[in-house]
Amino acid sequence: MVSDAVLVTGCSSGIGRATALALVRAGLPTWATARRPETLAELEEAGCRVLSLDVTDEQSRTAAVKAVEAAHGAVGALVNNAGHGGGAPVEEVPLDTVRAVFETNVFGLIRMCQLVLPAMRAQRHGTIVNLGSAAGLVTPPTGCPYAMSKYALEALADTLRAEVAAFGVRAVLVEPGAVRTQFMSNSERHSPTVDDGPYAGYKASIDRMVERAHREGARSVATADDVAKVIVKAVTARRPKTRYKVGSQARVAPVARRLLGDRGWDAVMRRLVPFPADGSRR
Repeated sequence: MVSDAVLVTGCSSGIGRATALALVRAGLPTWATARRPETLAELEEAGCRVLSLDVTDEQSRTAAVKAVEAAHGAVGALVNNAGHGGGAPVEEVPLDTVRAVFETNVFGLIRMCQLVLPAMRAQRHGTIVNLGSAAGLVTPPTGCPYAMSKYALEALADTLRAEVAAFGVRAVLVEPGAVRTQFMSNSERHSPTVDDGPYAGYKASIDRMVERAHREGARSVATADDVAKVIVKAVTARRPKTRYKVGSQARVAPVARRLLGDRGWDAVMRRLVPFPADGSRR
């Protein structure tokens, strides 16, 4: 019997929480996970099975996958949502921050794929949904290292999809634009704070741009529920798309970037994010 159980990582808030709720309401056996399982009480009440899962810890990863396989025979769908934010000018970003972001967003995600694939292959059915980002299509200033990690998932999407198709496994990449969640505020805790220095004015301009977009509720800013609906569609579709772009930012910005070329795009960025010549916080 083919398993339809779904394992979702990073469900303590935001897209992960919304996705777990949407999946269980769609009637799918849903396993919601987070590093702190005490944050999952609402999801458990809604009908989700809950587990502790730190995607950067091998024992935790293995135990979570084994628990789902013990109950269902295989993970029917894996939603790799857990993410680590953080960004700064390249000159200032600590390499420890770069390593931490890649440990969660790339290495942990790949290892989760490796753990679920043997049973998916055995039942010749399964879906892996990886959460990319518009930041993996168009890199914003101070996008290091978060955008770098999402660019890595673009390459992973193409190689994984080709490798597993013959075994009946589908690999999908979801690419949201800006999303109104706690992720931005959480990311700030992982970003180095340099009050002065040559990039202070630049970072202040970027902060104002982001705050303005979220405050004004721009149509380009999606909600966690918007992304969750797309993920449910990808999990339940008989033949899902290979990529799903969510929000106008994810659809329009890459086209503009391609048409403008490097110098044209740089000019647009200078208008959107003015960089005071003296680096001050104007």
